[in-house]
Amino acid sequence: MTFCVIGVFLFAADAYVCFFEYICSMKKYGLIGKKLGHSWSKKWFEDMFLREGISDAGYQLYEMPSLEHLLQWVSQEGIYGFNVTIPYKEEIIPLLDHLDAEAEGVGAVNCVAVDGGRLIGHNTDAPAFAQTLQPLLHPWHTRALILGTGGGAKAVAFALKQLGIDYTFVSRTSQKHPNAISYAEASVQAASTFLIINCTPAGMFPNNDTSPWPTTPPTLSHRHLCYDLVYNPPQTHFLQQAQQSGAATANGLAMLQQQAQLSWQIWLGSLNP
Repeated sequence: MTFCVIGVFLFAADAYVCFFEYICSMKKYGLIGKKLGHSWSKKWFEDMFLREGISDAGYQLYEMPSLEHLLQWVSQEGIYGFNVTIPYKEEIIPLLDHLDAEAEGVGAVNCVAVDGGRLIGHNTDAPAFAQTLQPLLHPWHTRALILGTGGGAKAVAFALKQLGIDYTFVSRTSQKHPNAISYAEASVQAASTFLIINCTPAGMFPNNDTSPWPTTPPTLSHRHLCYDLVYNPPQTHFLQQAQQSGAATANGLAMLQQQAQLSWQIWLGSLNP
């Protein structure tokens, strides 16, 4: 009986050691942000790991009240790469060792690769937005209103410039942003500006009933295209308001998927066809 007990104990100990070694050998990726209850990134990456037959990697959501302990977290957790979301896309830059040309041009980072202990900042938001916007454009989409002035808005502006589309930032605190106009001014300009992009978190789960427009939204037409970087919920209040005026709409799900693929390529190489 004693030998049986010892045998069970040794088997359990070996199993624990194997499990611990497995966990320690896992390549860790993830998303950092202040609040991540809205994010679908974990599911996307887990599905891709399964599809690609990768069993030694995982993707987690890491809510962080600040970036104070970011470098310590990367080192202690053995992080291989991570995405960055609100509100840290600009704040993270001083903590990085290098920015690639796109991140440098945008002035914001949403993807970080860890290479030999060095943190390399990338921006996959800008190309993802451009690639998903381009098929929706018409000849009259020559100017745009960008709602918001944060890291996502900077990526959108960078992409629009590459596409040859003029843009104006819109902010609720336009007095603090010399290059931005107020929402009251934007409501007037919207009559002749047929592309409007929401880059604010307004309407994001769980605050589904909010809109970037502080008052009554402008009257739009069938020539308008309203693009919301928010993807959860799929139909934000901003997009519902636009549809009621007859405007075409697009949410940020395709952009999320595209920027995630670009992040994957930075960390892990090409996807299987």
